[in-house]
Amino acid sequence: MPYEKLEITTPKPVLSWANHPLGHEETKMAKNVASLPFVFKHVALMPDVHLGKGALVGSVLATKEAIIPAAVGVDIGCGMSAIKTSFTADQLEGKLKKIRLDIEAAIPTGFNENKDVEKSVTNWQHWSDFKNLHRGVQDLQGKAMKQMGSLGGGERLPLTVVIQ
Repeated sequence: MPYEKLEITTPKPVLSWANHPLGHEETKMAKNVASLPFVFKHVALMPDVHLGKGALVGSVLATKEAIIPAAVGVDIGCGMSAIKTSFTADQLEGKLKKIRLDIEAAIPTGFNENKDVEKSVTNWQHWSDFKNLHRGVQDLQGKAMKQMGSLGGGERLPLTVVIQ
């Protein structure tokens, strides 16, 4: 699928794979993001691009000397964490795919849930507060307990490995 370089003035180009024009607010947000000093090469807009918080949902940006785990809003960054390890690039060479698959096997994503409820989840002191929630969700406590420690409905595992 071909991309279009948007005709906007920014320090880094904005390349769009979207099959629709951006609205005024979307264009403004794309300009803001492409003007950040740590953007590497360009900002890419995917076909589903639309207004977000901070950055466009459906945008991809590589960064240099910066990590932004939740550039498009607080919900997008759920389940993400940056962890500094002692590993070097040489130690991980050829192993990243297996590491990712092992993590994905251990952490339920999408609409999946844990098979069993862990004891630490059962012992959480606020489960009794479920009775104070809206009637429509009060009967979902069991499901919530099985989803604790998962990435919940709709999420995919956002795994980024940064090697220095």
